[in-house]
Amino acid sequence: MDHQRVIRDVTVRLTMASTAVEACQYAVTALARHAPATISVLLQVHDRLRCVAATGSWQIFSTVPPKAGIVGRVYASGVPAVVPDVADDPDYLPVRPDVTAEVCVPVLDPAGRPIGVLDLQWCEPAELDAWRDVAERLASRLGARIVALGGPPAESRSEKLLRHAAALTSAPTEWDLMTAAIAAARDVSTLAAAVLVLAGRGAPRLGGPTATPGELESRIRAELTEAGPAALGRMISRAHRHGAGYTLGEAGHPPTADYAPLARAGVRTLVAVPVGPPDGGGLLLVADERLLRPDPTTVNLMELLAGQAWAALDLLRTVARLREQASSDPLTGLRHTGPFGKRIAAATPGRTALLAIDVDGFKTVNDTYGHQAGDRVLVGLARALEGALRHGDELYRIGGDEFVAVIEVSRPEEAVRIAERLAEAARRTGRTISVGVALPRPGESPELALRRADQALYAVKRQGRDGVRLAAA
Repeated sequence: MDHQRVIRDVTVRLTMASTAVEACQYAVTALARHAPATISVLLQVHDRLRCVAATGSWQIFSTVPPKAGIVGRVYASGVPAVVPDVADDPDYLPVRPDVTAEVCVPVLDPAGRPIGVLDLQWCEPAELDAWRDVAERLASRLGARIVALGGPPAESRSEKLLRHAAALTSAPTEWDLMTAAIAAARDVSTLAAAVLVLAGRGAPRLGGPTATPGELESRIRAELTEAGPAALGRMISRAHRHGAGYTLGEAGHPPTADYAPLARAGVRTLVAVPVGPPDGGGLLLVADERLLRPDPTTVNLMELLAGQAWAALDLLRTVARLREQASSDPLTGLRHTGPFGKRIAAATPGRTALLAIDVDGFKTVNDTYGHQAGDRVLVGLARALEGALRHGDELYRIGGDEFVAVIEVSRPEEAVRIAERLAEAARRTGRTISVGVALPRPGESPELALRRADQALYAVKRQGRDGVRLAAA
């Protein structure tokens, strides 16, 4: 193989390119005429290596994390790789089943910084070291041409949307999700500000702001807050009734009354997109104080983003609801044994009091009136006991008619007073309870402290029920 001719042919083609992507495509096409290999060029676009040109493969990887595979290793290190047997390299990303060897070299800018990689994969014997030399020389010319043409291609708006969609689905909380959605709207639309308006269970409200809200976003949020829930509701209703809308970026045309608060904030360009269902979703407002002309593609991307954001938000709420159901007693709504075990594990000796509570005569209620009547008694007692506790005190149902309250106190007498308040609340429902109180001792396990509370409770039972007893310190 005349390697000098290969270099000349590719170099000539590079001079004909008018864009960085064309340069990569011309280089791959020209090189493929001489090298019986699977050839690709990957350039860094945002935080990924994106394949911008390839030939000789039934399948390629569209994007690769910057440190994944042999290509990622070469890009991250800036050091070429010659792999005689890809089966021996744990970093190899399989492109086709018959590949045996790979040569990968970094594409460098004139300053020597990696901007991508040139990758060649063989399915038959080849002079790998010679091809490495050719690939390095071509990659150097390709890098210089890419920089001369303005550098690697910018991330497209659809690629931005895809990247942001991944961030939405991984958001751990609603706040994080809303922040990510607003940032995505600004990035994909290229407009200056974005605000989420959510219908919520009550009055409409503004979603969380971006991490660093700009001046326009701050003004929009202030005006919408001043306008009040009724105005927010009209905006949501308008979007869900008529669909997404946008301005034409033309001066001298006043906004509709519904959007007057936005005009007062200085908005001159607006895209308004419905979010979620009409009865519980909301509205995404993307705005700018410049007179611009959003195109239909921008609006469509905002609609896709709104759909993705709502799907992620709905999933977060579903997971939270399932988690709450898994950690709560379905009858009374109180937390049960799982959360209780974690709570008493954090008990502070001498400060955390455990109140073991048992409903007096509950078996008789079930036997005489049936389990439905018993359930009503338990629900009524749970509400009464919750109402008698202080803010921050916690009540758990750990068995059929067994409850435990975990409270923080400054001295044992305070715990006894709260236990007596619980007993009085139970009497007002027509039932009585027996309560045993224990404070964990230094070095004592929470389980042993609870056992002492139970022993005090059974002492109350033996003495006639409907009372409170403090376990010995």
